[in-house]
Amino acid sequence: MNAISTNGFGRTFLGLAGLLGACGVALAARAAHGGGNTSVLAIAAQFLLVHAAALLGIGAWLQQAKARQAQLLRLAGTLMALAAALFSADLTVFGLYGHSLFPFAAPTGGLGMIAAWLVTGTAGLIPAPKSRDHTLS
Repeated sequence: MNAISTNGFGRTFLGLAGLLGACGVALAARAAHGGGNTSVLAIAAQFLLVHAAALLGIGAWLQQAKARQAQLLRLAGTLMALAAALFSADLTVFGLYGHSLFPFAAPTGGLGMIAAWLVTGTAGLIPAPKSRDHTLS
């Protein structure tokens, strides 16, 4: 992908981070002020807030990442956003209504978040390209 596409993904992840963060704060407020299973709602809020912060980092990192690293970061950010949303949505529905979105929704979201963190870590292990500066000292 070219730089424009990479920057587009980065901006998308930054926007999604804001959305997940806002939902996390709203859910934390709901948990703090009662209604439903507040401990389950608080857990959902925590996951949204933590992964919102991670998406901010991925979005910023993607702005300057090299090709292979950028591919991994696009995968990690996409997985992270979708998985955190699924996991937290399932916990929220359970916390408010006592049932799941669908069978295995939370575990699926949880596995997706784990995968996203592993892909993020893998991107961090890719060494920077060697400098081609051949000036004599």
